[in-house]
Amino acid sequence: MVDRFPGRVGLQQRVLPSYRAAFLDSLASACGDGLSVFAGKPLPNEGISPVEKLSVATYVQARNRNINDPASPFYICWQPGLIHWLEAWRPQVLIVEANPRYFSLPRAIQWMHSRGAKVVGWGLGAPSISGPLASYRRWERQRLLRSLDAIIAYSRQGAQQYKQLGLPPDKVSVAFNAAQPAPHSAPSPKPPYFSGRPTLLFVGRLQSRKRLDLLLQACAALPDHLQPQLTVVGDGPARAQFEHLAHQIYPLTEFTGTKQGPELEPYFSRADLFVLPGSGGLAVQQAMAHGLPVIVARGDGTQDDLVRDENGWQVPPDDLPALTSLLKLALSDPALLRRMGEASFRIVAEEINIESMVSVFIRVFNSLRS
Repeated sequence: MVDRFPGRVGLQQRVLPSYRAAFLDSLASACGDGLSVFAGKPLPNEGISPVEKLSVATYVQARNRNINDPASPFYICWQPGLIHWLEAWRPQVLIVEANPRYFSLPRAIQWMHSRGAKVVGWGLGAPSISGPLASYRRWERQRLLRSLDAIIAYSRQGAQQYKQLGLPPDKVSVAFNAAQPAPHSAPSPKPPYFSGRPTLLFVGRLQSRKRLDLLLQACAALPDHLQPQLTVVGDGPARAQFEHLAHQIYPLTEFTGTKQGPELEPYFSRADLFVLPGSGGLAVQQAMAHGLPVIVARGDGTQDDLVRDENGWQVPPDDLPALTSLLKLALSDPALLRRMGEASFRIVAEEINIESMVSVFIRVFNSLRS
């Protein structure tokens, strides 16, 4: 059971990806006086599907003013109307995206503190900064983080980075990054063998950074008796390129196009192993909720909490020999995959889910009242 916070909460984000809707509505339900969200739209080249509406939380759309591309070290975002929104909503706690490149934040934090209200940062972590103006950018980040009353990291790695910058440990919490609620029931058990070829599943947006080309090459390099049926669910700008490559080197590939909600169920149910060879991919949690073992590319630390020795493998990014070797190992032992799938389900049922994430936020809010 998620605890409750009796007050009013505001949340600022630069953009609001669609997968955040369920979390925000769950968080709003746990806030006695409600949750209002202030966020803008992504740039066209970002490939982010934004939230269109929220069912429980209030969504106030910002008009982001962007300077440079978000991938640039010199990116800046200004959100006019942020203070006007605060004046209208008057939250007791404000959650902000802990990013010093958002130039509206210092004034918003000052506005909250001048009224005795609290500000909680929410962020991925604080990886090392190098390149142009690195010293100034590090100082700017330190200044923002030290102005916060508490910070919530996506992962243990992110939390450790905040502590290494000198933030007091009691100000740093971890809310494991989740996009799915805890599953209500376990999937049907699978036999400790494959019926015919095993099935590999990929779900995600088809763009170059997802490295589906690497997965196709790895499958093609396997011995014939281990080569799986590969199912690719999703669409995107690189689909034609990936389909052409599959036709050339791995015809045991099915491209289904975009599937959502109940349409995805049969694909997860038929799969024996979920593989995400590139960056991103919250579909990993969905796969785990269906009792699937997983192989993912090592990334920003959020995967460390999700993918462990007991339920899957992390592979170095862009490492074709390593991916091929892991696929060979996994597909040679179906009984091992079944045990790993059971561990996957336990992790998302008990530890990494939206309900657990909301509980951390509510606990932090309530701690700031004392």
